Amino acid sequence: MTAVDSTLTPAAAPLGPVAVKDRIQNLDMLRGWAVLGILAVNAVSFAWPVLLTMAEAPPPTNAGMADTVGLWVIDVFFSDKMRTLFTMLFGVSIFLVGGERSDLDRGNLLRRRLFWLALFGALHGAVLWYGDILLHYAVCGFVFLMFRSWRASRLLWVGGGITALWALVAVGAYWGMANLPPEFASKMAQGRPDVSPAAVQAAVDAYLGGGMAAFGQNLSAWFSFVILTLFLIPVTVPLMMLGLGLFKSGYLTGRAPMAAYLTVLVLGGLNLAASAWWGWIEATAPEGADPTMGLASASTGAAPLITLFYATLLILLSKWGLKALTGIFVPVGRMAFTNYLTQTLIMMTLYYAPWGPMWFGTHSTSEMWAVVGAIWIAQLVWSPLWLSAFSMGPLEWLWRCLTYGRMVPIRKTA
Repeated sequence: MTAVDSTLTPAAAPLGPVAVKDRIQNLDMLRGWAVLGILAVNAVSFAWPVLLTMAEAPPPTNAGMADTVGLWVIDVFFSDKMRTLFTMLFGVSIFLVGGERSDLDRGNLLRRRLFWLALFGALHGAVLWYGDILLHYAVCGFVFLMFRSWRASRLLWVGGGITALWALVAVGAYWGMANLPPEFASKMAQGRPDVSPAAVQAAVDAYLGGGMAAFGQNLSAWFSFVILTLFLIPVTVPLMMLGLGLFKSGYLTGRAPMAAYLTVLVLGGLNLAASAWWGWIEATAPEGADPTMGLASASTGAAPLITLFYATLLILLSKWGLKALTGIFVPVGRMAFTNYLTQTLIMMTLYYAPWGPMWFGTHSTSEMWAVVGAIWIAQLVWSPLWLSAFSMGPLEWLWRCLTYGRMVPIRKTA
């Protein structure tokens, strides 16, 4: 993407990849945090059949407190929060690449970029892993490009307002579902996928069968996922609006009034603390019991506020002289496309590719966390090493070559 000052139009920027010195560090930092966090959420979808995700059921090999803590951490600190942040940042990239709507050349460049992203996403989802989000982002990007020239205030009011509305709907829906009368709860449960041991094992066996059986399982799940994401367009596009509004207003670049940051920090922190407390009570309660009376479930609907808390905390830490800490995410964010797809290649190799150890259906949550942690360390190490010699990640380079229709330089110049 092309980095520009948010107070200027990007129309004057050359039609070429942004120079390293012109990149906006805060955006790379936040993107790096998001892409690492996304793996924690996606891990169960790599390691266990899709029916568990659809039924919102945990892996059946729960080994005790370590797994309880692992699920609690995912649900409270990562689930929906990382996707929300990544979506907001994608909205910013639409503007930085495409410029104003009046800039036809940059608009055509943006459309080519989104076309190739859609193709990457379709191949990723259909062939490698059904949970791909790139195709959805490309589709939403084609919708969102119509709004990229809106003023910051309009983007914040419309995007933030719709996002807040969806959050309220989610809070109410989660609370209502948790407090359904027993007869209605029983009927609702009948509509969920069968997660009995026999059904789960049958799905595991199909994946472990390899060849066309595993490919068919993934392809079927991907088709269902693509249809589901069509209904998420009204959720995703407003988040992109909110992200671009925060960028144009200077919030994401650290230039907003301190009162705004502190307000979000307090409100988001309180929401995270409450969600963590209620979530822990629910996680450690006897099976089937809900001593929080639905509050644990309802609090998950306010994920965007927790996302803003994370973003604000990282921005403030950078402003307060702790870039040595937050800077570790910058190289990961500069190679977010490569790191996202590399996560898939590593996870599929470990869990269901015929050339790997075939751990699919065997890991508990704590064992999955061990894998996630190892990949985090690898990407935190390899990203700066790669960028010490190259100006961008290998897949970022391929994407840019396809977008610009020519070979772009990848090696750093002296």
